[in-house]
Amino acid sequence: MEKLEQLEALLKEMGGCLVAYSGGVDSAFLAYTAHRILGDASLAVLADSPSLPRAELKEAVALANQFGFALEVIQTAEFDNEDYLTNPPNRCYFCKHALFESMERLASQKHFPYLVYGENADDAGDVRPGAQAAKAFQVKAPLKEIGMTKAEIRALSAQCGLPTAEKPQMACLSSRIPHGERVTPAKLSQVEEAEKFLKECGFFDVRVRHHEMQQGALARIEIGPSEFSRCLDESLRHQVVDALKALGYHQVTLDLRAYQRATHEAGSVGEREAIRS
Repeated sequence: MEKLEQLEALLKEMGGCLVAYSGGVDSAFLAYTAHRILGDASLAVLADSPSLPRAELKEAVALANQFGFALEVIQTAEFDNEDYLTNPPNRCYFCKHALFESMERLASQKHFPYLVYGENADDAGDVRPGAQAAKAFQVKAPLKEIGMTKAEIRALSAQCGLPTAEKPQMACLSSRIPHGERVTPAKLSQVEEAEKFLKECGFFDVRVRHHEMQQGALARIEIGPSEFSRCLDESLRHQVVDALKALGYHQVTLDLRAYQRATHEAGSVGEREAIRS
């Protein structure tokens, strides 16, 4: 309880804040706690763009309604930025820059003194371009500041009854495109629909990586090791191939390395920064 009390005291000291909210584990807990402590002096801000799956948007809005904290959905403009679309290794910097720039304007309009986001203590050792954007806009990370870890956030979320307590991490859809390959809304829509189909087939840990090949787009599927046995089902394999080809993929492959949640529960190094916390 000591860290929770520290978080509550820190939020009280701020007096008001806009919370960068995605519906993920960290930001949901932070938005919920900020509302509990600050009431109308806190506002959750959800960035909507083609990199956000529609199902995630719907869940995030439903969670805010369920727990009664104020939410404003804003349209961010990273897809107007050529530096983002060319998909460099620091792509996430331009995404977070667009978010925090919009939040800064909103905070000025609505007279909120602070911007906060859900980086936690486990993120401290990572190279995170998004954190560089946060520093540029003086965005505070209360969870990291008090040393709260992902495990502690999950445990406290469960105590609060937040459904995100056991939610797997979800990186933005742009993380499915290899660095150096251009990000487009059309590609992200393909990925989103492909992953949606696989989840409807019962797969839990799943990613669809989008690769541009000379003969057409290739879908490289990553699934969790415990789910590999299901791929032996010939009928299911045919269903997956047919469905993804109907979405426009020329080839459909299965990555034998499997999808592994790394230190920050992301499927690859490239996802760690793009994670939606």
